[in-house]
Amino acid sequence: MSLQWLTLMVILTGISHVTDSYKILCLFPHTAKSHFFMAEALMKGLAAKGHQVTMISHFPQKTPIPNYRDISLVGSMPEYVNQVPLDTVATGHVYTTISFLAHIGYDNCKNTMEFPAMKKFVAANEKFDLIVTELFNTDCLLGYVYRQHTPFIALSSSVMMPWAYARFGNPDNPSYMGNHFLYHGNRMTFPERVINVLYQEGLKLVYKFVFDRPANELAKKYFGESLPPLSEIAKNTSLLLVNSHFSLNQPRPLLPNIVEVGGIHLQPPEHKLSKDLKEFIDGAKHGVVIFSLGSSVKADTFPPDKRDAFVQAFSELPQRVLWKWEGDTLPGQPKNVKIVKWLPQMDVLGHPNVRLFVTHGGLMGTTEAAYSGVPMVGIPLFGDQFHNVRSYVLQGIAVTLDYHTISKSTVLSSLKEVLENPSYKENALRIQKALNDRPLSPLDTAIFWTEYAVRHGGAPHLRSAAIELAWYQYLLLDVIAVLFLAVAVVMAVFYFIVKKLFSLCLKTRNEKKTKPKAKRS
Repeated sequence: MSLQWLTLMVILTGISHVTDSYKILCLFPHTAKSHFFMAEALMKGLAAKGHQVTMISHFPQKTPIPNYRDISLVGSMPEYVNQVPLDTVATGHVYTTISFLAHIGYDNCKNTMEFPAMKKFVAANEKFDLIVTELFNTDCLLGYVYRQHTPFIALSSSVMMPWAYARFGNPDNPSYMGNHFLYHGNRMTFPERVINVLYQEGLKLVYKFVFDRPANELAKKYFGESLPPLSEIAKNTSLLLVNSHFSLNQPRPLLPNIVEVGGIHLQPPEHKLSKDLKEFIDGAKHGVVIFSLGSSVKADTFPPDKRDAFVQAFSELPQRVLWKWEGDTLPGQPKNVKIVKWLPQMDVLGHPNVRLFVTHGGLMGTTEAAYSGVPMVGIPLFGDQFHNVRSYVLQGIAVTLDYHTISKSTVLSSLKEVLENPSYKENALRIQKALNDRPLSPLDTAIFWTEYAVRHGGAPHLRSAAIELAWYQYLLLDVIAVLFLAVAVVMAVFYFIVKKLFSLCLKTRNEKKTKPKAKRS
């Protein structure tokens, strides 16, 4: 190849790279690190492809990343948000979760918009090709998106929230689609379906009054009184990337602008364990049980009776137990239990000696377990954890341990059920194979659709016409009413015709009976 052609190819490649490089902003003010993992994975992946990424979050990178810019919100929210005592949230009541999410969402929006770093950013009025938001507990920052006149997409770090379906016009059938906050799967009894319908529709109303109205008030305060309702802005969401997968979280109908990317944050385990962790796990002749309640709940806030129930149950296992425990000491700690304040969870779960994962049922951690082929004991505490654990129980890869009935016997029974019944491990390996069998990795899938949304100016052709319909039109109630009226008119006409014919026949018959007979001569 001549030097001139080689030079031309290099130039064209450079031009192509520049024209395909987008400026992408991620607005991610939520304080839960488990939620942030999904956004971080996508933004890092986009930065690695040459896009200029700006991340507004509570979790700035510790070391600089090429093409990745942080705008830190650290200090904008009080510390209590990420230090939740167990008994505060583990009520099992939906209203506890809803009130907590609404409170955090409101405070989060208010504190974010009044934080100096955010004020400076908003005032700069920087332009982007795409904005990424989270579809969770507040739409307040959609006011900024609207003001920028920029295409935007959303992330859902859980299965779809109950109020997410309407903004995309996606089918939402409570007969087989279990509610996000209930212990319901895709196969429900009649009472469960009744409850599911009531909660499914009720939560949409709750969102309107408890989440949406306060968010609208805040958004108008920061972005002007002329701002349209946030629910109307939300209908322009180009794409939703959902952290779920049909193999693990049960199949449901999804429109083309709703894409499952469950496991987007997953990376193959590197097995770079510290010396003490490696020795502890490698030396476990009967395997290891991992116990972690995630990043938001502090395990050392267990009430003493429940903590002791685990301690006593673990002491009777032949397996070793690795317990994520934030405290410096664990009262009554058995010899087979090791406590750590932080776990390299993917590396640990990927170790062949790990037999069981005891979890609160958060989607990030349980997806990691499924990716690694590890069965689970689920202790759902709040939010989507009940629905997640029910899904895993139906898949045969987990059992449920009710938080309110925790005792030595219930803990031991749950642990032994999974450890001694080989079907759980067999099912976990089956799910692992299905979860990882995809044409593209979750991250590559998310990157493709993100770039697709930019290339096509927000990809309006992906949106369903259902979002333009009134609720009675979507449910065909107007059509049903007209058809019912038509049938009623036809039946009424038929009734009057039959009645008239019957009346005429009866009259003729009566006339024949009353007509005098002719006398014989």
